[in-house]
Amino acid sequence: IDFDDDADTSISSNTDDTLVVEVGGNTLATATATSLTINDGVTITTADVNPQLTIISTEAGGSQAPIIDIYRNSSSPADGDVLGQLDYYGENSAGEKIEYVRVRSAIEDVTDGDEGSAYAITTYTAGSQYGRLNINETETIFNQNSADVDFRVEGNGIDDVLHVNA
Repeated sequence: IDFDDDADTSISSNTDDTLVVEVGGNTLATATATSLTINDGVTITTADVNPQLTIISTEAGGSQAPIIDIYRNSSSPADGDVLGQLDYYGENSAGEKIEYVRVRSAIEDVTDGDEGSAYAITTYTAGSQYGRLNINETETIFNQNSADVDFRVEGNGIDDVLHVNA
C-alpha cells in the first residue's frame, strides 16, 4: 500500500508473515509474527498516571524474567564508551525541565580478558548536580563532587551504625 505519489511511504509484505513500514524511502519498522523492530526513536505520551510502558513475562520457572537488554553494538568499541544512560526529568517551581537523576554505565577497559566497567548515579542537591555513587574498576566512591551531605549506614534497629558528618 503506497501512501504518496512517489511511492516512498508505504506498508508492504515482501516475505511471508512480515510487514514493512517505509517512510520517505527509509524502513521505519519491520513486524513479524513474533517481533517488532523499530529503526528510530520512539516517544510514548499519555495524560494519565498509568504506566506508559509495561513489560510482562509469563515465565513460571525460577529463571530471571523479564529481562531488558541494553546493548551498545559498536564497530569500534573503546575505553570510555558510554554503554547507556537513564535520565529522570521533572519540572522545578519555575516550570523548567530539570534532569533530577542520571544513571550511566560505561566501558572502562575493552581489552579481551581484562574487561572493565563503570556505573554512576548523579542527583540534584541544593540546585546542583552531584555524583552520588560512582563504581569503577578500582574503587567505589560516594559523594564524588563533595556535596554538603552526611553519609549514614543503618543497621537492624540502629540509626547510626556508621555516620560521617558533612
